[in-house]
Amino acid sequence: MATSATSDQLLVVIDPVARRTDGESVRIAKDVLGAGAAGTKVCLPDGPEEFARALVRRGSRRPVVIGDDRALVRAVGLLHRQRELADCALSLVPVGSALSLARSLGVPTGAVAAARAVLDGAERWMDLLVDDSDGVVLGTLRIPPVGGVTPLREVAADGAGHPWLRTCRSFVRTLVPARPSGIVSAPEAGPARLRVEVDGETLVDLGQPVEGVSVVPGVSGAARVEVRPASVGAEASPLSAEGRTVTVSGAHFRYRADAVVSGPVRTRTWVVREAAWGLVLPAR
Repeated sequence: MATSATSDQLLVVIDPVARRTDGESVRIAKDVLGAGAAGTKVCLPDGPEEFARALVRRGSRRPVVIGDDRALVRAVGLLHRQRELADCALSLVPVGSALSLARSLGVPTGAVAAARAVLDGAERWMDLLVDDSDGVVLGTLRIPPVGGVTPLREVAADGAGHPWLRTCRSFVRTLVPARPSGIVSAPEAGPARLRVEVDGETLVDLGQPVEGVSVVPGVSGAARVEVRPASVGAEASPLSAEGRTVTVSGAHFRYRADAVVSGPVRTRTWVVREAAWGLVLPAR
């Protein structure tokens, strides 16, 4: 579902990681937005609390986030928890290194093209996965989390300027052997024993080890679920289903929702919210 983005009054929230990683793209986006909108208010939050405060106090302005996938997920999650997600569509100018979600959603990754889409694009309303702890999934949910360990250099970038975090990192370095790349690699994941239920029907049970589970919001209020059984001899065919409610349970497991790794948990349920959030994308 797509509608025109109507308000010319913009609230531009610039994620601090974007300012540090690519200040030139941030400057270009600000210039394009400032020249094309009737009124632009720019916020430069120093952390998640100020980021949240800026969005909550946006008034009638259209929110525009300049940042990466994590900034977009943070904004959607905040508006969902405030029960304000249906009140406005978000706009995103992708800046940073983690942009795979933005690309998959159809957001241009160039600063000029993305800023012009904010000004001239249309609102597209999409399904959202919401879990029983009020977490959100915009793109793909994966179990076990593929690439699920955050590099220490990313943690350092997110926490620059916070003495307490520098102290924590120093302590961690005394416990974790240094690696040439400065990254703590993900542990190798073996087959997991999980029960996956879709709309109350068991797709796979604890007796069948699985290599992985993926859940993606589909269309018309249904999620696409795929389970890859662990192969014994001949390669096992993936199991798939669609439904509004997906429950995963079993031994403690972690999961990657978009750019964020969560867990461990013993059970988690995700429910599809149809056309629950809007994003301004280039007009077709």
